[in-house]
Amino acid sequence: MDRNLQILGLAKKAGLLAVGLQDTVCAARAGKARLIVSTSDASDSALRRARNSAESNRVLHIVLPYSSFELGNISGRGSPGTAAILDTGLAARFLRGLAETEPDRYKEPAELLQKACAHAKKKKHTPSGKRRTVQ
Repeated sequence: MDRNLQILGLAKKAGLLAVGLQDTVCAARAGKARLIVSTSDASDSALRRARNSAESNRVLHIVLPYSSFELGNISGRGSPGTAAILDTGLAARFLRGLAETEPDRYKEPAELLQKACAHAKKKKHTPSGKRRTVQ
């Protein structure tokens, strides 16, 4: 099995993968989606809806080199055309893996998501301002 598909499987087991067009759009609207992916054989209308949802919610969207059948085997949900990864770190690792296999196609999105991941880590650790001491 491909390492990238294994990452999607881990995301699914961890509850960090929204599978199917409806779940993907809902995750993007809720601000939970970090990367929206469409399969290589997704229908034109599914691609259009996924792309529009990604653009309107400021989320990256890519077309995978995998088929709906392969995504369905990982997710256990038939043959979905789209999915959304809900964790920035997993999405960045997934894109890095794709960029290793097809750098001309996935290098730029991988770099964008890596910058977002670094920004999220930096932003996450902010002191509360009030210190408590124990005596």
